[in-house]
Amino acid sequence: MRGGDNRAGELFSYVDLEARVRRDHPLRAVRTIVNEALSTLEREFAALYSPIGRPSIPPEKLLRAMLLQAFYSIRSERLLMERLEYDLLFRWFVGIGVDDAAWDHSVFSKNRDRLLEGDIAAKFLAAVLAQPKVKKLLSSDHFSVDGTLIEAWASMKSVKLKEGSGEPPAQGGGRNA
Repeated sequence: MRGGDNRAGELFSYVDLEARVRRDHPLRAVRTIVNEALSTLEREFAALYSPIGRPSIPPEKLLRAMLLQAFYSIRSERLLMERLEYDLLFRWFVGIGVDDAAWDHSVFSKNRDRLLEGDIAAKFLAAVLAQPKVKKLLSSDHFSVDGTLIEAWASMKSVKLKEGSGEPPAQGGGRNA
């Protein structure tokens, strides 16, 4: 009788995430700033979670993952969790071990909502912006925007006819509508 091709998981992992991320990677500086901001929010985290029950996603890891979602323009929690599953840089930044599984996207969303409802995300952003390293990067002189990321949509109701009638064109599916 032929046996099955069963593979056992590895008992030991020899991958050091710290060594896998190059020393001059921009996320190293961001992670330092983020960790300093997160340390100031310890009391808020403790007040938001119950001391009993099953452990949840640590809010520090959740906020770091949310930053990666914004930095890398990841459009959904499902895609973010997929990326966390295989991307060593993401695992390092968030603080997940190589052998740890990424979270389920629905659990991530539920925990994210808890942070948003508790104003933790806003407090986190304020803590990041209050750091001296970040203040040096900010300026009130001007504001720059990458125009390729802005989607401009003109409503049909805002279109004026050339004849000057002032009435917007009829909404419909074609020229004769």
